[in-house]
Amino acid sequence: MILSDLETGEKAVVERVHGHGSFRKRLIEMGFIQGKEVRVILNAPLKDPIEYEILGYKISLRREEARQIEVVTEAEAREALVSDEHLQALPGDLEEKERLDKALAHVAEERHRNIRVALVGNPNCGKTSLFNLASGSHEHVGNYSGVTVDAKEGHFKYKDYDITLVDLPGTYSLSAYSPEELYVRKNLLDSVPDVVINVVDASNLERNLYLTTQLIDMNLRVVMALNMYDELQHKGDKLDTHQLGWLLGMPVCPTVCRDGQGIPELLDTVIRIYEQSDPKLSRHIHINHGAEIEKSIRRVQPFIAHNEDLKARYSTRYLTIKYLEADKDVEALLAGMPNIQDISNARADEIQRIQSLLGTPPESAIVDAKYAFIQGALAETYEKYIEEHPRRTITDKLDAIVTNQWMAFPIFVLLLWFVFWATFTVGQYPMDWIEAGVAWLGDKLGGLMPDGWVRDLVVDGVIAGVGSVLVFLPNILILYFFISFMEDSGYMARAAFIVDKLMHKIGLHGKSFIPMVMGFGCNVPAIMATRSIESRKSRLITIAIIPFMSCAGRLPIFVLFAGAFFPAHPATALLGIYLLGIVMAILSALVIGRFVKDDDLPFVMELPPYRIPTGKAIWRHTWEKGRQYLEKMATTILIFSVAIWALGYFPRHPEQSKAYQQEHSYIGMVGKAIEPMNEPLGFNWKMDVGLLAGVGAKELVISTMGVTYAQEGTEYEEGDDTALQAALKATVPTAAALAFMVFVLLYFPCIATFVAIKNETGKWRWAILLCLYTILVAWLGAFAAYRLGLLIWP
Repeated sequence: MILSDLETGEKAVVERVHGHGSFRKRLIEMGFIQGKEVRVILNAPLKDPIEYEILGYKISLRREEARQIEVVTEAEAREALVSDEHLQALPGDLEEKERLDKALAHVAEERHRNIRVALVGNPNCGKTSLFNLASGSHEHVGNYSGVTVDAKEGHFKYKDYDITLVDLPGTYSLSAYSPEELYVRKNLLDSVPDVVINVVDASNLERNLYLTTQLIDMNLRVVMALNMYDELQHKGDKLDTHQLGWLLGMPVCPTVCRDGQGIPELLDTVIRIYEQSDPKLSRHIHINHGAEIEKSIRRVQPFIAHNEDLKARYSTRYLTIKYLEADKDVEALLAGMPNIQDISNARADEIQRIQSLLGTPPESAIVDAKYAFIQGALAETYEKYIEEHPRRTITDKLDAIVTNQWMAFPIFVLLLWFVFWATFTVGQYPMDWIEAGVAWLGDKLGGLMPDGWVRDLVVDGVIAGVGSVLVFLPNILILYFFISFMEDSGYMARAAFIVDKLMHKIGLHGKSFIPMVMGFGCNVPAIMATRSIESRKSRLITIAIIPFMSCAGRLPIFVLFAGAFFPAHPATALLGIYLLGIVMAILSALVIGRFVKDDDLPFVMELPPYRIPTGKAIWRHTWEKGRQYLEKMATTILIFSVAIWALGYFPRHPEQSKAYQQEHSYIGMVGKAIEPMNEPLGFNWKMDVGLLAGVGAKELVISTMGVTYAQEGTEYEEGDDTALQAALKATVPTAAALAFMVFVLLYFPCIATFVAIKNETGKWRWAILLCLYTILVAWLGAFAAYRLGLLIWP
């Protein structure tokens, strides 16, 4: 509860004090510190200000100021007396008042030990690795910008403290240019964390420290995690971390997130900052922006500080700096202030004065001043090792090959082919084992259970449906293993670099390639990752073409059909279908780009150094995707498999054959109804039903066909194929199988993707039009594939 909500006469105990800088410091100096009792004496006639009693004396606070103080009320303490085991153990002879006082103090202490920590840093600084290491969470770590597209929370205990760690998106600054920058800034200003960990790449200090200077302006409690410190030492560079911390006004903790070095020391420092147990750590500085800019700040700041509600919630110096920079969000915030005309006039005068004196707008002058401050701090603390004969780094040598004008694209295609070859070849052995296990389980349970609908449900519905999808788990794990390795090593950033020119020609940004690659895993997070693209046109077009990227849900379908119908070259078939998706995405981008307003922006993207991913990180990412796949099987796929079985099982025709039963069941009726539409594609009604089920999730295509073919009881000879592959080969022409693969590749991914498109574009119209567009493209593409296939396999 917050202090301003207490009624006259009510008593509470202070839990924590929010707010910024001098405002927060003033409240604490007035006695509002954790564990102290405060009582409401009276409210002013207009309910503002409010008089309180604390530490034996009376003090008045404005209601806006009182909102920055969290308290524990007597009502909350009484609830704790009933529910808290620690308080239930209090001696029974204590008086009611003493029990209540102890409960107030205990609850305030317990809540005070909940610390909210925000992780802020540039892309590729190791922020998400730190998050995973400290919290034990399993967020994906990628060696390129835009991996963290939303705030992720991890909860863990450390030395009797409950720490909530919030991993914010990687950003180079806190300006108002990109969605990521706005998102991070909003979290820091509106949901002020108790402590901020500024993760800085020790191998690239000057660029990383620009974000640090903006955090200093915001007057937050900051601890710097100087990550990848081993790389700095390996190069022979020297850094005085103690002096750098003194110059920046924050403690600096060297860390190596790859092996956990420095993490305990970092968390200890976070606690000391939070508890203010070491005054030396609480030193706050102001970045000196030069005499003229500082003069402008002193002129405008008092007008902004005149508004008490702003003063309580924000650093007025920070608001002044951003207002001088013509920040749109800050302008909107100040627009509703009573004295906005005075603020605006003061800024206009100062902008004109700075322009005439410095020959540059305040925004440029402020940026230059920040970099000058950084250079000065590093000149005093950082010593770079200079080699007499500079050697080319491993990154330089590798880039000379993988970004070479003639070799870049062949290497990329060859890597993809190798990934698919390994997916088939290595995955075939565990596939066979799982297939044999599923068949054994079905036979075993079928032999133990009496004939009837329950037996059919278990064997043909659950085991056949879920088992047909489970078989492809090894392929999913292998694919994600390789994708994770390429992402974490830094190769994916190079892939975006080499395709930028091509992307630009089709109206896209180089950054669009990263969400497109993520689409090979799952289209939903890939669409969310488009937030890192500043250009509205590129963002909308990228969202529109991501559904053509073959997600992991489609992979089992392609593995099933490629292994059954193209057994001599399954990896080449799989590569071909993936490349077809990319080609269709490019063609669609050219078409859709004609209908989206152009707002082209320059390509700015970091190429991080190559790093060898740790086995732990790759395994964690791979297993996380495998776990999600298993969870989907235990929920969505299981439910749909049972539903599909029921639709194929009823109404019953026990006197007829299984084939007759299938065709005259509810699912047969649905399949027969839509069969004419897809007849030109060579599909039978079972394939049509599978496509229809795939709207829910692509894995359901396999599950549905597994159920329908299991109920049909198709006979086949034992061999290297799975049961479903053999059943398909017996009933589906090769040309129709090719068309089916093309249709699955191109038609709308799933309901979750549909919702994601609506959420990211803000319009149902975009989602509906893209749904219709992909279905049309899929039908035309499948028709062309079928006709071409008939020429090859008549």
